[in-house]
Amino acid sequence: MSDRPAKRSLTLRGHRTSVSLEEDFWQEFRAIARREGKPVNALAVEIDAERGLETGLASAIRLYVLRDLKGRSGG
Repeated sequence: MSDRPAKRSLTLRGHRTSVSLEEDFWQEFRAIARREGKPVNALAVEIDAERGLETGLASAIRLYVLRDLKGRSGG
């Protein structure tokens, strides 16, 4: 598995955007969306709405995944 970020397209509020994440983050992000019963795009919209202007969407997704993993592991 490559550690290089892979670019994927998402639709946020009707607009296409690209996000580059490492494959491990994409897999966890998709797993979180499935667990929450949401489409990946819907979860991305929620994350996008909560992030600050100084934080890019890819970074916000990585942080969301990290917080989710830490929360589930009790860390």
